[in-house]
Formats: sequence, C-alpha cells, structure tokens
Amino acid sequence: MSFKIAIIGAGSVGFTKKLFTDILCVPEFKDIEFALTDISEHNLGMIKAILDRIVEANNLPTKVTATTDRRKALEGARYVISCVRVGGLEAYADDIRIPLKYGIDQCVGDTICAGGILYGQRNVPVILDFCKDIREVADTGAKFLNYANPMAMNTWAAIEYGKVDTVGLCHGVQHGAAQIAEVLGAKSPGELDYVCSGINHQTWFIELRLNGRPIGKDELVAAFEAHPVYSKQEKLRIDVLKRFGVYSTESNGHLSEYLPWYRKRPDEITRWIDMSDWIHGETGGYLRYSTETRNWFETEYLQFLEAASKPIDPAKRSNEHASHILEALETNRVYRGHFNVKNNGVIANLPQDAIIESPGFVDRFGINMAAGITLPEACAATCMASINVQRMSVHAAIAGDIDLLKLAVLHDPLVGAVSTPEEVWQMVDEMVVAEAAWLPQYAHAVPAAKERLAKSKVKTREWAGAARRNVRSIEELRAEKAALKQAG
Repeated sequence: MSFKIAIIGAGSVGFTKKLFTDILCVPEFKDIEFALTDISEHNLGMIKAILDRIVEANNLPTKVTATTDRRKALEGARYVISCVRVGGLEAYADDIRIPLKYGIDQCVGDTICAGGILYGQRNVPVILDFCKDIREVADTGAKFLNYANPMAMNTWAAIEYGKVDTVGLCHGVQHGAAQIAEVLGAKSPGELDYVCSGINHQTWFIELRLNGRPIGKDELVAAFEAHPVYSKQEKLRIDVLKRFGVYSTESNGHLSEYLPWYRKRPDEITRWIDMSDWIHGETGGYLRYSTETRNWFETEYLQFLEAASKPIDPAKRSNEHASHILEALETNRVYRGHFNVKNNGVIANLPQDAIIESPGFVDRFGINMAAGITLPEACAATCMASINVQRMSVHAAIAGDIDLLKLAVLHDPLVGAVSTPEEVWQMVDEMVVAEAAWLPQYAHAVPAAKERLAKSKVKTREWAGAARRNVRSIEELRAEKAALKQAG
C-alpha cells in the first residue's frame, strides 16, 4: 500500500514517534509517506532525525518529509493527524496562573474549566484553518484524526464548521480499563469486556464483564479500596464510583476539575488528591510535568536519537487508536475502539449535536458506532453540564463573542462553585488580554477589556494553589531516575 499521512504539530516529538512506530507495525504500511509539519523548525529537525533513524535501522522504504509549510505537507494526504498545542507552554501557564488569582485551582485545565475553555478559544480558529487546507489540498475524502485537546471543542468545530470527516481520539478509556482489570485480578486486560460511554474525559464504564462474568458496583468498590496503590491515588474517583455506581475513565486529578464538589475549597482539595504523581490532582500538575518533559528531552536528545536505532517490535505496539483505525480502514481487519464523534442518536439521553465518546467498530466502510446507549441519569447530568459549556465555548470561539465566552466560563461547574459573576467577568478579560497573541478573533474586544481591567475593583490574590510542586531541574530529574533504577 502507498498513501500519505500528514502529522500537524509533529514537533510533539515523543507522541509523534509513538504514532509513527505504531503505524509501521502494520506490515502493509511500509511503503507509505509521513509528512511532518510544525511551526517550530527546531522541533521538526529533531523528530525527522529520529524517524529517519528508525527507517534506516529497520531497512524500510518509508518516506519521511518535514516542512513548516502546512499546505505542502497536507497535499494529497489521505489521513491528517493533529496533536497541536496552540500557544505552547507560555499560554498554558496563563490558563493555570490567572484562574488561581480568582480561587480556581486546576490540575490540568485542558478540557473545560477556565483554562480548558480559553485553550479552546486558541485552538478553534487554527482547527478551522486546518480544515480549510484539508478540503482544498488533501486527498478527496481525507480523514482528520484529532488528538489535540480540548477534544470535544476541537472535534465539534472541525465537524460542524470545518466540514471535514473528523474523529477525535483519546486514550483515557484504555487506561481506565487497564486499572479495572488489574484490581479485579485479571491476568491480562483482554479478559475484561466493557461498554464505556459518555463524553471525552467523562466517559463511564456502564457495563463490565470479567471472563464473561458481570461485575457490579459493590465488587468494584471493594476491589479498588483493597488495592494498595489505587486506594490512595484514586480517592476522588472511588468516591464518585460509590455515589454514581459506575467508574469514570478519567484520572483522579482530571475528574476533580470537571465536577463542582471536590476542588471548591483549598482545604478540601488536599483531602481528595494524592501527590505521588501529577495526574492524581496536583495544582497545575500537567503544566509542571510538560515543562519538565520538554526540558528533559532537549537535554537528553542524543539518548532519544540513539534509542531510535533499535528494531521496531510489533509486540510493543501501543493502544493508541490511530494505527488500528488506519489498519482497519485499509485492510478491513475489524477494530473495536472508543471514538469521539457527533452524537446523532448514539447516546439516547445526550443532545444530538454533542461530541460523544462511545464504542464503535472500524472496517473498510468506516467508523460504525454502536447506537442505542442510555447513560445512568447522574452520568448524563454531569455530561450535560460540560456539553452546555462546550457548545457555548465553540460558538464564542467561532464568533469572537467575548460576552458569550464569559457566559460559557460562568456556567462551568468548578468555576461556578468557586467564583462570583463579577470575578468571572474580570478573569475572562484578564485571560483574553494576556493571551491576545493567540486569539485573533477577539482582537476587537481587547482594548475595551483593558479599560475594564484598569477600572476594576474586584480583588484577586497571588496564590500558588492548594497543592503545588516546583518544576524540577534536569539534575533533580537525573537523580530521581538514577534512584528509581537502583531501587528497581
């Protein structure tokens, strides 16, 4: 087979390498072309060198090109994969820092909440640019695989306004299933059969079977509470399981910021999180992790390049959806996964226009969703709160409507639990001014926002958050890695 895959945001080096090696685990794909594009020539150079080394080491005919000219990369592409972070870590830092001034403590801030909504405002115009290029220069009927957050908003914009065949992809379901299999004592994750449905980062395991035997709430709660690690790391997630009756796919820290109950007061936050790793609820945890990862990669690049000389091992193919979807579409080997698509009746008690995450099957006819799912009422209610925020956020991003943007933030569950309307209005003004370089659709609103900020009397505070860790230096990371290696 010979076709072209374009990867936008390929400068996300580690993730691009994973997608690349996964795809090349499919024997029929050795003759394809990968076209890498990014705004950073530096990052493009690094990832191309790594991928070229992999091709050479495995004696493959695979073609790899790299360019900052996105349209050139997209020309004739059958598949386009996006893993962009618009604004990079600079804008992301403001997504965390500014809401903290108003008492909003986020762990990740990339889906909803104040940070995720502003992230969406930066992404949506860029996603529409991608879609325009795909329509104009990519292969007819090209499929757009979006890995970038905020998943629902980006996918919503691409389908509704970009008019491109789009699917959103995430790995939260796989990670949650692996946890459940482990606590139930499964010998392998494959022993667990499940139906998981909802919206991205708020999907719910509504049916579980271990080797064909149904697993109920009480057995699952007991299994998690008996686990020596998860019982400490997933306290909030277990509490939601007890109250809702079903387990959430999302990590302790992520789930905590989509709900109005667990991060509303600083003294409550530390009760529900665990500081052993960022993903369990640390303030700004993913920002710290991302900063450390970038610094580590830049410093240790030669080691990553050397590791690329090893043969590709199909047994180590990851459970990221992309390679499996492409394999199913191109070879007709059926793949079952969980995909982000427009609802259109798949989940009966969620809106038709919402972007849902639910089971589907892929073959040469495309992605075919399993319809007729009804979520438990509490799960649907929680999803509905986020969907309403997502819808307003997408519409605000398309129109550059700062008043609708403020209403979207006001209706966010955690923001509403913490902040007053006056605080929300000022916070959004401050975020739009701080991130103006990445928000062209709000250029007309920035001067008035600056004037309001100059006259505002709403009080804020400089605050690091309820559970903040400092970014570790390269030396500290090396020492910790060495200690772990010695202990293991």
